[in-house]
Amino acid sequence: MPHTDRPLGVPSMGRIDLDLIRHAARLAWQDLRTAPRFGVFFAGVYVALGWAMLYLAYATGQTYWAVLVVSGFPIIGPFAAVGLYEVSRRLDLGLPLNWGDILGVIAHQRKRQLPSISAVIIVILLFWFFLGHMIFALFLGLSVMTNVSSSFDVFLTPNGLMMLGVGTLVGAVFSLLVYMITVISLPLLLDREVDFVTAMITSFQVVQNNFATMMVWAAIIAIVSFVAMLPGLLGLFIVLPWVGHASWHIYRLARDRTN
Repeated sequence: MPHTDRPLGVPSMGRIDLDLIRHAARLAWQDLRTAPRFGVFFAGVYVALGWAMLYLAYATGQTYWAVLVVSGFPIIGPFAAVGLYEVSRRLDLGLPLNWGDILGVIAHQRKRQLPSISAVIIVILLFWFFLGHMIFALFLGLSVMTNVSSSFDVFLTPNGLMMLGVGTLVGAVFSLLVYMITVISLPLLLDREVDFVTAMITSFQVVQNNFATMMVWAAIIAIVSFVAMLPGLLGLFIVLPWVGHASWHIYRLARDRTN
């Protein structure tokens, strides 16, 4: 699809049920097997950043820099996702897969709406970092100074447990918000000419209208991503492209569903 030949506006989105999720998951696995080199490449960006974070933590014993590294994921993530979406889109249409065209589509996104939605994600994450510090100060600000990198005893105190509970709950709310505004908006921005605000609102509404099913998909993403990180992040080479391909197919199948 030429860059100037994208349909205008938001398409009508059909119902998303578990059968659609299962179908999308199967199609994603087929895409991964058909074009594994692209999945390995885009997942490699994430894995390399993860390895860098682990190395710096081990080498320096410091964690303050992690905010800067983590902030890079929302910048790179949507562009890497677009690459996987484009691979799946081309496989759907029977178009040839070549690096020039796919990377060209990714490069073109910098002139469209993707940088704006990346900025929104960064603002949300920075706000969460700020609240995280506030929660820590609220519950543990008066505690005896403890190196939390080497001793976890402070977290087993009543205030520490309360901090973990509140922090986890607040973090879950922020994660849910990011998920709801991006899970449909990112493939939508590749597929259609639409502004990022409309795309985020559409994504939020689609998740809201199919909340139970989309929460199942969110849980699947969380579980498989956690398991994939255990063997030195190596499982992400399979899980991340599979999730990316599946996300495109969920959008595309819902878009094409008429009932």
